[in-house]
Amino acid sequence: MLILHSTGAKSGQERVVPLVYQTVGDSWAIFASKGGAPTNPDWYHNLVANPDAAIETGTDTVNVRARVTDGEERQRIWEQQKADVPGFADYEKGTDRIIPVVVLERT
Repeated sequence: MLILHSTGAKSGQERVVPLVYQTVGDSWAIFASKGGAPTNPDWYHNLVANPDAAIETGTDTVNVRARVTDGEERQRIWEQQKADVPGFADYEKGTDRIIPVVVLERT
């Protein structure tokens, strides 16, 4: 788990949410699964509107910039996540939307 500190898309206020992640090189991938709900989670909309954020991992706080993946990159990370945490495959089955994969890169 990591703790994401982002800025609200509408409010401009800090939002804090714990998320499951996957390490991707020197970056972190997070998944806008929302448990298979038909809509993306609020944190996803916040990062699209305000990609500069911070994360806490262990005792470290790191400034990051978010980017939404697509194509082969998204597929590779998503398939690995489903292999590592099979519940994510259930989330995918529970929705018609493509679950966004967001990579958080150090700034």
